[in-house]
Amino acid sequence: MLGIMMKEVKFLTEKSQDKEKNLSFKEQILKDLAGEKEEQTPSSTSQSEADAASAKETAAAEDFEARPASVDVSYKVAENEKAHPQVYGRVDEEDKKPNEVLSRANRANNTVKKKRQNTLARRIMTTVLLIVLLGLVVTGVVGYTYVSSALKPVDANATEYVTVEVPEGSSSKQIGEILEKKGLIKNAQVFSLYSKIKSFNNYQSGYYNLQKSMDLDTIARQLQEGGTDTPQPPVVGKVTIPEGYTLEQIAEAVTVNAAATSKKTSKTPFSKDDFLAKVQDEAFISKMAAKYPQLLGTLPSKDSGVKYRLEGYLFPATYNYGEDADLESLIDQMLGAMNTNLSSYYSTIEAKNLTVNEVLTLASLVEKEGSTDQDRKDIASVFYNRLNQAMPLQSNIAILYAQGKLGKKTTLKEDAEIDTNIDSPFNVYKKEGLMPGPVDSPSLSALEATINPSKTDYLYFVANVETGAVYFANTYEEHAKNVEEHVNSKLTQSSSSSN
Repeated sequence: MLGIMMKEVKFLTEKSQDKEKNLSFKEQILKDLAGEKEEQTPSSTSQSEADAASAKETAAAEDFEARPASVDVSYKVAENEKAHPQVYGRVDEEDKKPNEVLSRANRANNTVKKKRQNTLARRIMTTVLLIVLLGLVVTGVVGYTYVSSALKPVDANATEYVTVEVPEGSSSKQIGEILEKKGLIKNAQVFSLYSKIKSFNNYQSGYYNLQKSMDLDTIARQLQEGGTDTPQPPVVGKVTIPEGYTLEQIAEAVTVNAAATSKKTSKTPFSKDDFLAKVQDEAFISKMAAKYPQLLGTLPSKDSGVKYRLEGYLFPATYNYGEDADLESLIDQMLGAMNTNLSSYYSTIEAKNLTVNEVLTLASLVEKEGSTDQDRKDIASVFYNRLNQAMPLQSNIAILYAQGKLGKKTTLKEDAEIDTNIDSPFNVYKKEGLMPGPVDSPSLSALEATINPSKTDYLYFVANVETGAVYFANTYEEHAKNVEEHVNSKLTQSSSSSN
């Protein structure tokens, strides 16, 4: 026990010495003065105080062991730090304030930095989006311009023809590739896409004569019309002959290019006078009669009273002509078309004891008198019934032809006041039977109606030339009633309104 106490005293003494070493100069002087006073005090007092000091030291030692010691350490600092010496083991309130201020400043700086970073990020995103949108717009404009250009002609001023073969079973993509290789279109993919959009899926195989001046739509539509089995000379124009045209009207029609795209190409190389001269050329007619014996075998003679021997024998249709075409080849096409359309009827015509000339003559009246297939069949039955009873046909169409007015617009009044006393082999009011020849070129519908008419007892009909309506009757009394109701009454109304 004594040894323990001695160790404690020694510890306290060493501690006291260490503490003294740490005292400042001023504190050391004060301690020395206090020691001198104690030496002057009586010994009894010193003894009691020594005991008391010993007791305090013992309590201090126990307190020292009970809690961790806080040691003040001083060190040399800069002049600007002397006011706030730092002591290890303690946190001064004044030391906290600069840290808090610094922390708030850092947070403020971080907030500003984040805002700047967010603003910069938004600017970058906006710039990127604008670049992307601009790219899309530019791509769209470029794509639209390219496609629009691909739809236009490769060379709008080109006049030469390019012969193209479209193999059977070719797809629109394959056809586009063929056309692109031939230099007729700019892009095969655009052609394929255009065909899908327009639902052009019925392209025909064969040979075609196309031009670089054609746009993509024109080429696509022409490919749907069908090509030829073998290469043919290029087509430079078309001539259209409407149904029911007289030969003189046809002579006018052959001078007009039906396929013209401008005024420069609106005329054909043919003239009206040359055409009329050729259809009256006996050498040419003989040549054609030898080529088409069934069609022209019963052709009316020159002295039969007809104006033109080939009147009614040229089939109404559209005909192509090439660079080297002439009138002879063009008329040959028209005669060949009539021969082709009648070829399936030749045996029927012969079986009915009719001639081709008689069928064409009657059909030319049927063409003009009726406007519908059924009316034409009924009108043909009226003509056959009258012929069988030796009654004159009494058709105003034949009179108008004799007067040179057929094909011109006729009013209801003019039709009612027609001169039925005209001296002409085409006056079928006075002359029984048929005229010597046709008065116009009948359509296939009129030919069919004439060859296979309706079976009726009709002997009369009256047609309103302004409306096209036809009224039939079995007796003259019924016919007179129809004339009064559908023709004369309207003439009276028209006369009253004009007055």
